[in-house]
Amino acid sequence: MAVELCLLLLLLFCGSTISEVQPIYKPPPGTLDFGFVPAKTYDTGAYHEPGPIGILFKIVHAFLYLVQPNPFPQDLIRKLAQQKFGNTQGDYQKAIYYEIGFIVSAALGLLFILLLPLVGLCFCMCRCCDNCGGEMHQRQKKNADCQRSCFATFLFVASLIISVGVLCAYAANQHLTNQVRGAKKLVNSNFKDLKVFLNDTPAQIDYLVSQYNTTKDKALSDLNNVGPLLGSRVQEQLGKEVRPALDAALTMAGAIRETKEALENVSVSVEVLQEGTERLHSNLTEVKTHLSNTLNDSACSAAQAASTCNIIRNSLSQLNINANFSGLPGVSSQLAKVNDVLKIDLSSLVQKGYAAFNDTPDLVVNQTRNILSDIKNVLESVGSNITTFTKTLPVQKILADLTIYLTQSEAYVQDYFPLVEQYDFYRWLGCLILCCVLVLILVFFYLGLLCGTCGYDKHASPTTRGCISNTGGNFLMAGVGFSFLFSWVLMIVVVLTFVTGGNVEKLVCEPFEDKTLFKVLDTPYLLNQHWKNYLSGLLFKNPNINLTFEKVYSDCKENKGIYTSLHLEHLFNINEFLNVSMYTEDVALKIEHIQINLSKIILLDEIGKENLLNFSSSGIEGINFAAYLTEINKSVTKVDLLSFANDLEARADQLPKGALENALKGHANNIRVIHNQQVVPLEQAMSTLNQSIRLLKRTSSELMVKVKNVISAVNAAQLLINNNASLVIVQETKKYMDTIVGYFEQYIEWVKESIAMEVAACKPIANVIDTAVDIFLCSYITDSVNAFWFGLGGSSIFLIPAIIFAVKLSKYYRRMDTEDVYDDTENGNNGYHKEHLYGIHNPVFTSSVEQW
Repeated sequence: MAVELCLLLLLLFCGSTISEVQPIYKPPPGTLDFGFVPAKTYDTGAYHEPGPIGILFKIVHAFLYLVQPNPFPQDLIRKLAQQKFGNTQGDYQKAIYYEIGFIVSAALGLLFILLLPLVGLCFCMCRCCDNCGGEMHQRQKKNADCQRSCFATFLFVASLIISVGVLCAYAANQHLTNQVRGAKKLVNSNFKDLKVFLNDTPAQIDYLVSQYNTTKDKALSDLNNVGPLLGSRVQEQLGKEVRPALDAALTMAGAIRETKEALENVSVSVEVLQEGTERLHSNLTEVKTHLSNTLNDSACSAAQAASTCNIIRNSLSQLNINANFSGLPGVSSQLAKVNDVLKIDLSSLVQKGYAAFNDTPDLVVNQTRNILSDIKNVLESVGSNITTFTKTLPVQKILADLTIYLTQSEAYVQDYFPLVEQYDFYRWLGCLILCCVLVLILVFFYLGLLCGTCGYDKHASPTTRGCISNTGGNFLMAGVGFSFLFSWVLMIVVVLTFVTGGNVEKLVCEPFEDKTLFKVLDTPYLLNQHWKNYLSGLLFKNPNINLTFEKVYSDCKENKGIYTSLHLEHLFNINEFLNVSMYTEDVALKIEHIQINLSKIILLDEIGKENLLNFSSSGIEGINFAAYLTEINKSVTKVDLLSFANDLEARADQLPKGALENALKGHANNIRVIHNQQVVPLEQAMSTLNQSIRLLKRTSSELMVKVKNVISAVNAAQLLINNNASLVIVQETKKYMDTIVGYFEQYIEWVKESIAMEVAACKPIANVIDTAVDIFLCSYITDSVNAFWFGLGGSSIFLIPAIIFAVKLSKYYRRMDTEDVYDDTENGNNGYHKEHLYGIHNPVFTSSVEQW
């Protein structure tokens, strides 16, 4: 009882379930690493491997199952424990039915004990009267050799069986002694584990307490980084509307710059095209004039050149410009307005809005500095309170008391262990003597068989048998005599150990192995008629708590914490030790009162908005894009000058060699020069004009609507910051608060799990029970005792046939006083005994003493 109370007091502070603390926010926060609870490995292995003798133990278990196949009588044991056994007549019948195998076996043993000495006495008296084989006379029979061989064989087999039984008994006896001698090491191992159990528990609790600092440090780290954490969360949520609005404004600023560049390109390109087309028109006119003069030469009148000259003359009309850029309207007014718009740097204004919005984390830090200081003070106070509470617990006193009790118990065991070994030596010696008695009987039988077999002479008559053969017979009768003297003593030991060991195996060891014994112990009102649950009534004085022997043993077997195994929260609730809910409520309350004002953030001022409106009214949508695109889509000249020049040169080759041919080729080269120097630059200018006009067309499309949408988006984002940011701030603040509180909930869950599985793991308690019951009582003692009576009993039983065969066989080995005399077969006697010849004395030896 003292041990139980001390253990309970030691583990009162091992933790609590903290079922009251409910998580506020389910999404998991950052995972904390609390490390591993320090724990040492227990040395005791509560498992016994008997070795080769285990085969004998299994055979004995099988024999016991044959003797007692009935299941464990739970109802009878319950009634017996409740002192209600015998109230009904059926109880005795059930008990007899359960024990019928043991009863019958014990009855047979008692019958053996009573009858064998009586039979031996009668046998002795009968032989003293020259009956029962006592007369030293042997009648000759034709099958005498066969009988002698059979008796010798049966006796030898019986002796072998007895020998095996003696070996089993001796092995079991020696096994028990060896285990008792080695039990000291197992006992010391259990005491060592209990000391480790006591010494490690405070260190484990200190480790649990110290890991609060991990939680606190993480919370303080998040509080110190409130800007990047909370501020960034707020910024991220607001940024879903703010950033697109600012991006649109910044895009519009870029569009203004692109519009200016496009207008400038249009203005320059139109001017270049107008001048270029005029100069091109003049040069083409000059080329046509020179060509016409050349074609009017007399050489073209010749028959060979006339057709070619006519073809060339008809194509001269193609040498003319196709696009006319002189009539295109100018864009100078629009360019002037856009230049006025660009006098204000809209991009710089938008960047200021970005910068102001990106300063949100700093605003959060500045506006939460006082509240965060209060929260840090609360966290520091939690740690101080936990440390103070831990110091108030009488840990050292409890440990000292338990250590003293454990030391005294160990000293008591160590003092009495030599006495146990001494008594075990007496037991071993007694069992050895019993084995030696059987060995002595076996020696007589084996010597009798050896001497009788070796000294037997089939040609010698019964009265002339040799000394060795006669000695063999005397050895056999000596074995018979010792068998009658000691067999009943052996059987008494067998019956006592059989009834005791067999019932212990059936009523304790087997139900302990399958935990049926625990179920019986857990029966309501069994051990105390006023307590529903005995264990909880004993420990907590509250029998209504569902605490069972089976559950405690199973939990300790699985090395769970003793706080969980014994449900110690019912004895001492230490919620104050881990109950940080009131502190987290204070933390949550303070975090909820965080007020963050973001009204100082200006995304885009009125100047920027007015600048956007001025751009929308710059007039670019009034440009005649159709006129521009019409001329741009035309080619510079009506005909490709390179193709025309190549064709002209080809036709010149068709003319006779001369001045005309050379003149036409010269005109073709001039046309190529005009194309390279004038047409190509004009085409490039037209390409630039095309790109600029199309850009302006895209930009001007619904420009007013686009600008108003940008301004509306900026105004909406600004309104969100000024008026509706509080809702976002509250939501993100709650998530931030739940993250902080989540660290403490992780700590609590980790402490609960550690207390349930790691702190004060009660494996040593289960080991002590297993060592005492499963190993010492069942494996060491019961199995050895059962194996001992199994071997001794088998040997004792086989003494009966050994006695019979030894008596029968001794007649064939011993020297007789008289013998039968037979006539020859010719006389018609046929080997039968003649009365007048009966009783002829042995001329060599006549026994003068009473024969067996």
